[in-house]
Amino acid sequence: MKKVLVASFHHESNGFTPITSNENDFRVYYQDEIYEHIKENDSISGIITTLKNHDVEVIPTVFMRAVPNGEVDEVFFNEQLNKFISIAKNHLGKIDAITLALHGSMRIRNMASAEAIIVETLKELFPEIPIFISLDMHASISERLIHHCQGMVGYKTAPHIDCTETGIHAAQLTINYLENHMLPYMSVVKVPMLIAGEQSATDTYPMNYLMNELKLLEQQEHVLAASYLLGFPWSDNVDNQVSVCVVTSNNQHSADLYAQQLADKFYSLRHEFTFVTKAYPPKIALEKALDYTKNKDYPIYISDAGDNPTAGAAADNTNFLKLCLDNCHIDILDETLIYAGLYDPIATKACEHKVGEYIHLTFGASFDSIGSEPINQIVYVKNYIKDYNYNNMPNGDIALINIVNIDIILVEKHIGFTESKMFYDLGLEPKNHPIIICKLGYLTPSHQAISKMSILALSDGHTPQDLSRIQYKQVNRPLFPLD
Repeated sequence: MKKVLVASFHHESNGFTPITSNENDFRVYYQDEIYEHIKENDSISGIITTLKNHDVEVIPTVFMRAVPNGEVDEVFFNEQLNKFISIAKNHLGKIDAITLALHGSMRIRNMASAEAIIVETLKELFPEIPIFISLDMHASISERLIHHCQGMVGYKTAPHIDCTETGIHAAQLTINYLENHMLPYMSVVKVPMLIAGEQSATDTYPMNYLMNELKLLEQQEHVLAASYLLGFPWSDNVDNQVSVCVVTSNNQHSADLYAQQLADKFYSLRHEFTFVTKAYPPKIALEKALDYTKNKDYPIYISDAGDNPTAGAAADNTNFLKLCLDNCHIDILDETLIYAGLYDPIATKACEHKVGEYIHLTFGASFDSIGSEPINQIVYVKNYIKDYNYNNMPNGDIALINIVNIDIILVEKHIGFTESKMFYDLGLEPKNHPIIICKLGYLTPSHQAISKMSILALSDGHTPQDLSRIQYKQVNRPLFPLD
């Protein structure tokens, strides 16, 4: 029976937030623990299940994941890498391939690309063993990763709803090698572009067209995988730009030809990338939403896109919330405006055992202290949940506080506000609330299901949508749209 070593290191690292991601942010499983946590829409689940279904013995090692945040702590990463290598060493001379579920834009503080370090370390240990990888669509592909990897495939949807399918695809690349005893041919072509995620949702043009082109190419007899990997604009590094990756089974020339064709096609559409929903400065976004509430068709969503924790922002910039607090028209809404939310561990814990009470609270701008200032208010504590589990990430408390006609969610852990379930768990019925503001970019399916209209607020924070505002120092220039 063939044996395949598997692992997962998944994190999108924002290089502009002062937060450092560490052991408190990650969920980590070792070896057989992963079998208790096989879940939907997860690349490693697709990899493991597919390999097992093909009578491959899976060698599980280390599996770590966190929501996007600041760059990863060097000491913590090295600890996990050492555990990974320690387990892998027990299988020297016994494995036939390696399949990894990686993000592609995981950066280590004071180091470099986590993915490059991982594959380089593996190749030192297993120089003759091929490595196949599944990647996030927003991966930044380094030359070091390309050099040590024999096949890569990335997500084809944003929001990312095909993670399991991408893991299955990576496993199929592995199985193709195991069955045919031939390495595939891979070509990666760089495109001098960066695109904010909110301009690259795959259900609208041009991304829907470009993704369809990938799928059509993958129907060709010798094409094993084709991917657009868009980079991650909120990280400043030399690897950061769009990449095209094509994997074929017949020859290097066809891989190179297809990759170049796809790269040319992508670049030719560079001026077509626009926001997938209405986008306005914060004040106008709020005014538009308030005007739409007159139709009584609720809820209207506003994305506080400049402070988006699903892209690694601190999620504690208070500027947009202050704008809401100062707007007298919110006071006369039929129901409260929901604001989700603010990452503030100290303020959240201050609400514990205070449900039903008015307290004086200082909250926000603990991390984004340059871009905004804390709010000092008398607040009413409406609800509190201990050890709340959000998307299988480390548990943390959450609080629901109220100021006049605004309900504000405070969280102890840095999370992405991607699920409307949190509203229900806190006793809110989101369909009855005229306006819901989320620190998000494009709406996730959970929010899309109840939203009657969505607006993107070009707000302040560590994920500005206007990339020309970012003071890049390391990215390769010229780079569209900067130049």
